[in-house]
Amino acid sequence: MAQNGKLAQVKAAIARSTRLRTLWTCSNITAIDRLRINDHGPTHVRIVMRIGLRLLELLHGAGVKLGVADHGLGYEDAQVVVVLGAALHDVGHAVHRQDHELLSTILAPTLLDELLAGIYEEPQRTVILAEVMHAIWAHRGSVRPLTVEAGALSVADALDMEKGRARIPFRVGEPTIHSVSALAIDKVEILPGQEKPVHIHVRMTNSAGIFQLDSLLKEKLNNSGLRDYIEVSAEIQGEEKKIIERYALG
Repeated sequence: MAQNGKLAQVKAAIARSTRLRTLWTCSNITAIDRLRINDHGPTHVRIVMRIGLRLLELLHGAGVKLGVADHGLGYEDAQVVVVLGAALHDVGHAVHRQDHELLSTILAPTLLDELLAGIYEEPQRTVILAEVMHAIWAHRGSVRPLTVEAGALSVADALDMEKGRARIPFRVGEPTIHSVSALAIDKVEILPGQEKPVHIHVRMTNSAGIFQLDSLLKEKLNNSGLRDYIEVSAEIQGEEKKIIERYALG
């Protein structure tokens, strides 16, 4: 995917930001060290960025209207919104897991002023800030995204489900359907669709992975505003692998 000038500048600003890197570290201390759940730091951010940009690319290529078009902005600006939304959507974990989406919107404006400095002038700078804030807030499960960019971020967040994401909670905690089902996901592929612009294909090693699709991805997708543009398929490749040997209550 070719990078445009603004996107490259924003990515460079993200890489330079000590405050943002520190908030990612603090977020993972909350998520991993204190709550024993999965990664919400830089690895998760990179995955969500990559998937979000790929979704946006396919949707834009199919002629789906971008949210930034309402402000007279274009595709490169939509990419910036998705990248910044991915970078900032979970920083609220630095404060607490509960209501982290709201907490992220409290922390984001100062960070956005830093990250957008010298790249956008007013009024476009404030438009980008508002669109990113919308995307951050709308990745909350109960909030309906109103733009393609916000919908892409929400779906991308749910698609960070490959087995590596589950290794820490599986290792340090009791096995749950969340950790077991995530370990069953081998690969998530974002492809051009046959009937719709986007085809999400999930390769599994165990049928427990269906939980990730039916209970987690399905809810996000149905609420994303992108359901009409995305098709989903899943398959178990090869012989089904055993994930746990035994489970007991108490």
